Amino acid sequence: MKSLIKKLIPKFLLQYYHKAMALLGASIYGNPAEKMIVVGVTGTNGKSTTVALIAKVLESNGTKVGALSTVYFKVADEEVLNNKKMTMLGRFLLQKYLRRMVDAGCRYAVVETSSQGIEQFRHLGINYDYAVFTNLTPEHIEAHGGFENYKKAKGKLFAFLTSKPRKTIDEKEIKKISVINVDDEHASYFSGFAADKKITFACKNSDADFVASDVKVSTQGTEFMVGNEEIKMKLIGAFNAYNSLAAIAIAREEGYDWSLIKKGLESVAVVPGRTEIINEGQNFHVMVDYAPDPYSLIKLYETIDIIEKNKLIHVLGSCGGGRDKARRPILGQMAGEKADLVIVTNEDPYDDDPMEIIDAVTAGALEKGKVLDQNLFKILDRREAIAKALSLAQPGDLVLITGKGAEQAMAVADGKYVPWDDRAVVREELKRCQL
Repeated sequence: MKSLIKKLIPKFLLQYYHKAMALLGASIYGNPAEKMIVVGVTGTNGKSTTVALIAKVLESNGTKVGALSTVYFKVADEEVLNNKKMTMLGRFLLQKYLRRMVDAGCRYAVVETSSQGIEQFRHLGINYDYAVFTNLTPEHIEAHGGFENYKKAKGKLFAFLTSKPRKTIDEKEIKKISVINVDDEHASYFSGFAADKKITFACKNSDADFVASDVKVSTQGTEFMVGNEEIKMKLIGAFNAYNSLAAIAIAREEGYDWSLIKKGLESVAVVPGRTEIINEGQNFHVMVDYAPDPYSLIKLYETIDIIEKNKLIHVLGSCGGGRDKARRPILGQMAGEKADLVIVTNEDPYDDDPMEIIDAVTAGALEKGKVLDQNLFKILDRREAIAKALSLAQPGDLVLITGKGAEQAMAVADGKYVPWDDRAVVREELKRCQL
């Protein structure tokens, strides 16, 4: 019904509706973003982890912080997993959470700001103080009508940053600041928008304001240097150096000393559904990760290369609902080339035929030499697929399950959502195996 209404109503009327709802939502809840320092995080990959790290560092001195991301909703000390199947909440719920943060005494709000949320003007009721750019790779291209439109949608956050007046909090005027990963090839586009101050970070560009060097990744975590400061994180993956740099840049701008920054970063043991290891005493490894697109999967494969293992068993699928059909066979090709055993299953079909999605991913794996029902399996039911992977695992193997991470629901036909959590299913099936 929603899609039908969208087709029938002229685009300019829909835009007017979205704008009106965003401003109305902010007004109803008393414009809560005016009472906090608000950090907006956008980009393609790493946004949720960056949000989590910024929040953790900013609260390292006892300050109360709120955060909203694909992974979780945080209001001071209260944290719950995101069960809304939305990166950026609808206008009224978004403002309700921001109001709760203000009422809880939060000084900072960190908001993952998606391109689709921006296109629906959900950001209009938020006066941002920081805009963070993580990186940009092809994703949601079909939904935006091309990569340039996707990039421009992200850019709207940076254009919006200085369109709102500066706030005064605790008798101090708050500057409008952009924080940009200048290793990304599209950094100059985002740097081109006005800001009171522009802070850059990088792992390769030595001219950036904050540079991570000597990045070392092991099964124990990720270590790197920023100037003379050594950071030893528990999170696995070189990409976490980038995610951390955004947090470091903001914390330093806010006057935090390095001891607090290191305390915050090094205290994070896991971001739910991001390279999360599931251990129920089994004699093989299991990792759950979001990684829905080729770029994030490349980075994930680089990370798991450091894990000593025998066979790699990969369970994956791809999303429906108008999400980048072109990436389906590419994901299959990548899994077919990298994994010893590939199991293709359902992910979030929405109104698409889930078997068509599975067949497209499978076709990619077949191109890389996988043989159906030998080292390549198609299993529609995601629980059955996970159970199959666990049953095939031998001592020392690694079972990798991607596409959903810590998502709390599966999107199926007719706008319905089925409760789901890959991590919980893995634990249940591991326990069943051990009975």
